[in-house]
Amino acid sequence: MADAHIPLHAIKGRGAATRLAHRFTRDERRAFDDGWPADADGADAAEPLATEVRFEDARSALSENDSPDISFDRSLNPYRGCEHGCIYCFARPTHSYLDLSPGLDFETRLIAKRNIAQVLRAELGRRGYRPSHVAIGTATDCYQPIERELRLTRSVIEVLQEARHPFALVTKSSGVERDLDLIAPMAAQRLAAVYVTVTTLDGDLARRLEPRAASPARRLRTIRTLAEAGVPVGVSVAPQIPFLNDDLEQVLEAAWDAGARSAFYTVIRLPWEVAPLFKDWLALHYPQRAARVMARIQDMRGGKDYDADFASRMKGSGLWAELVAQRFAKATARLGFNRERIGMDTSLFRPLGAQGQGSLF
Repeated sequence: MADAHIPLHAIKGRGAATRLAHRFTRDERRAFDDGWPADADGADAAEPLATEVRFEDARSALSENDSPDISFDRSLNPYRGCEHGCIYCFARPTHSYLDLSPGLDFETRLIAKRNIAQVLRAELGRRGYRPSHVAIGTATDCYQPIERELRLTRSVIEVLQEARHPFALVTKSSGVERDLDLIAPMAAQRLAAVYVTVTTLDGDLARRLEPRAASPARRLRTIRTLAEAGVPVGVSVAPQIPFLNDDLEQVLEAAWDAGARSAFYTVIRLPWEVAPLFKDWLALHYPQRAARVMARIQDMRGGKDYDADFASRMKGSGLWAELVAQRFAKATARLGFNRERIGMDTSLFRPLGAQGQGSLF
């Protein structure tokens, strides 16, 4: 008798439905119905999945980037994994290097770099260091829920403020408002900017796509709060997903009204384990259009789920990708986005000593 397949079920407050095996796993496990209630690996847990936080001592704070399709060359991430649980997150496969699942583990087993501020201080104080704006929160949200207590992002911004070092951050959280006492004065010196991601104005879709992120309305309020405090604020309308979040123009209009003055977008990226996770999510939440969504994604990726070519990985290629590009260009031009570049001033930088004092030389 063949094993009975256990159907997947959505888990409240989580994006993924399984602890999908990562690509380095030697043994593949498949769930089957043995008559007992399924656990979280079968995505049918009776109790909500708790979030676990592990601590690590980072050996470096700044990551160098030389990708030609990315506008920054240095990034910083205080955390690994993200409790927001965005099902489309391109960073999910990084949990594979920790021998953890890019599925549920990515959003429930988080890593906090407890010494990130001290390591950053040392790096900014190295002889010969040259400042260039740092992008914070490029892989996982720097204001995800655990930041409320751990305050690692705040500790990093405190170091950057002390060194007068420019930075920009991107978030889906209203938690950034807590640190306006640091960010606003730096913004006045052209040392800080914030980008808020608003994927859609559809609250129901957002809860499914990004289950523990702030609601779209709350993110718009955050944009307004930042703008009123004098912080240059932009909106990320990413990722664009065929036949799901088709309100790009409406998002841009709402963000403009809230005070955002720059904007950018990307199309959905499904590297490595993100592809099967996203397909499972589609089957659970939008089964009637799942095949149509994936077919259009593959149209943008040369017939594949993902293509890592630098020339097209952010925006895709083909007719649909061109249509999105045209819609974005026309909407931003009509509203007035991106008319002035958010410039960062590196001339105010001062190296820090081990205890925080500025160097005289």
